[in-house]
Amino acid sequence: MGVIKISQTFKTQVTPSRMFKALILDSHNLCPKLMFSSIKSIEYLQGNGEVGSIKQMNFTEASPLRYVKHRIDALDNENFMCKYTLFEGDAFLEKLESVSYEVKFERYGYSGCICKLSSEYRPKENVEIKEEDIELGKDRAIGMYEVVEAYLMAHPHAYT
Repeated sequence: MGVIKISQTFKTQVTPSRMFKALILDSHNLCPKLMFSSIKSIEYLQGNGEVGSIKQMNFTEASPLRYVKHRIDALDNENFMCKYTLFEGDAFLEKLESVSYEVKFERYGYSGCICKLSSEYRPKENVEIKEEDIELGKDRAIGMYEVVEAYLMAHPHAYT
């Protein structure tokens, strides 16, 4: 089975700059606070958020996963774009070599944005990835974005 490519978009009422700052630049601080029932911590193992940095996300006991590691491959602060690769973790990475993501936030309307997410799943040799596994990953990603959007809507001065 070859590389599986998935694209999704959703609209938010938050500016691209605020979404980018909260979800990309400060996710290691914000996400464990907002999603404390599933994310225990996010820490840099290498670097401080620049290209080449490696982050580890640690999950709570309530999660089916214990941890994942990802590397920042590209970061464009002016165009609100980030590329990163999940390359290590438990459970789901038994089937995958890696998952690469590209996230871009584009202005939409007066004060909103469109979040464009694309993913490339690279399965290990002779492994078939089920559509429901991919759907679960998509749902978790969108869920995280929706939680951050709700926080930013409730706190209009955060990440300005």
